[in-house]
Amino acid sequence: MTDPIADYLTRLRNALQAKHRIVEIPASNIKKAMTKVLFEKGYILNYKFEETENKQGVIKLALKYDPLTKIPAIRELKRVSKPGLRKYVPANNLPRVINGLGIAILSTSMGVITDKEAKANNVGGEVLCYIS
Repeated sequence: MTDPIADYLTRLRNALQAKHRIVEIPASNIKKAMTKVLFEKGYILNYKFEETENKQGVIKLALKYDPLTKIPAIRELKRVSKPGLRKYVPANNLPRVINGLGIAILSTSMGVITDKEAKANNVGGEVLCYIS
């Protein structure tokens, strides 16, 4: 697999489109950090990191839907920085997703954080994805 973050986002996107409640994704440290950000910002209900025989582990995500309309909490997932073309931004040029209604997940020297946290801490980094 050449791009594990794109695989993570695609599995999430496919599970949301198929209206699944739980999705299992192979684990890595950056995927775990992205999952924590999604949970803190209210885009998923819950998550669990499980170990497997091959020591890689798996992430189980409980997806969040509106109770009445059954519309997913995550409407769009977009990969920004790709292995062939990395996208780095300085602290004074951070992206705004849907004019501040969505989030951008960045990999910075302070770890994996949102665009708003990066602006507050005055750090730049690699823009991993946009979530709205």
